[in-house]
Amino acid sequence: MITATSVLAAEENNPLLPHSYELVVGIFSFLVVLIVVGKILTPRIQQTLDERSRTIQEGLDEAAKAKADAARMLEEYKAREKKAAVEASDARRKAEEQAAAIVAEAKERAQVEAGRIAEAAKAEIEAERQQALAALRAEIGTLSVDLAGRVVGESLEDSARQSRVVDRFLEELEDRARTQEQITS
Repeated sequence: MITATSVLAAEENNPLLPHSYELVVGIFSFLVVLIVVGKILTPRIQQTLDERSRTIQEGLDEAAKAKADAARMLEEYKAREKKAAVEASDARRKAEEQAAAIVAEAKERAQVEAGRIAEAAKAEIEAERQQALAALRAEIGTLSVDLAGRVVGESLEDSARQSRVVDRFLEELEDRARTQEQITS
């Protein structure tokens, strides 16, 4: 049978139930740890957490500032790029206008030079024509005097007489040539 002493003895030997002095020391130790953690470590941990939060917030603020600066710089870059494109377009347009003006000026100079060359050629041709006519007159005169002398049978050695005969003969030739040109026109 189970007696009260055996129950007490069983309770004292029960490993699940602590002894009363262990219970008092455990509670006292727990309170000491709780006070140390609550009064000393918690404020330090909180201070460290606050410092980290501040550091993180400062980092976020700096990142936001850097992002705003980057956005501003991007806008400035885009504005400069647009300005450069407009300036390049203006420069290209001016260059094209200058090229067109240079081409027009060169064409005008070429036309003037061509006109001058044509006039010089016409003058040279006219001078050569006059020389050819003078040479032809002299040759025709000589031939006509010889022919007239043979036909008439008299000598036409007199130079005044030769000039009159030659001039009259050439005038008749020119009249015939004019008449022929008027008929063909």
